[in-house]
Amino acid sequence: MILDVKCNVKNCKYWADGDQCVAESIYVIGPHGSRKADTVEETACRTFEHRD
Repeated sequence: MILDVKCNVKNCKYWADGDQCVAESIYVIGPHGSRKADTVEETACRTFEHRD
């Protein structure tokens, strides 16, 4: 399991100093919920939750 996950979305509840993602798990999907992506731009992090 990867222990070092970087994220630069500072308004995500799981963002921490040093651009660290501190979520217990991470869920990434392809375009329109598909299971295939051809580029980075076609992926999306479904783990995102807006920081209060």
